[in-house]
Amino acid sequence: MGAARFDVPEIDAFTRPYWDAAAAGRLLIRRCGSCGRAHHYPREFCPHCWSEDVTWEEASGRATLYTWSTVHRNDLPPFGDRTPYVAAVVDLAEGPRMMTELVDCAGPDASADMPLLVTFHDGKPVFRPADGPGT
Repeated sequence: MGAARFDVPEIDAFTRPYWDAAAAGRLLIRRCGSCGRAHHYPREFCPHCWSEDVTWEEASGRATLYTWSTVHRNDLPPFGDRTPYVAAVVDLAEGPRMMTELVDCAGPDASADMPLLVTFHDGKPVFRPADGPGT
C-alpha cells in the first residue's frame, strides 16, 4: 500500500466517479435536474434549490481566471516541495467556480478573465492558459 496523499481529498463511493474521470483526463461537474444549474464541488444535492435530482456531467474544460495568488511557502506536505505554485479560482464555462492550480503560467503573467483550459497532473484537474502549448 502506498503512502497517504494529502493533496487530494479522501475518495469515497460518492466522489469516486469524479476522481476516476479525472484520472482518465475528464472533468466532471454536477447538474441539477430541477433548476438546471451546475455546481462544483460534487454534492449529493443542489446547493441552489436543494433538490436531490443531480447527475454527473462532463464539463467542457474551458474556464476563465477569477483570482490567483503565488504561493512561495507552504509547510504542509507535499506542498512544500512544489513551491512556488499558483493557487487559483476559475469560473468554469458551465457556471460553477472552482479552486485549482494554474500551471504553465507564472503569477505575474496571469490576468483576470484569462481564458484557460483544463489539464491533469497526477489525476487532479488544473488549468493552463488557453493559448499555451498543446492548444
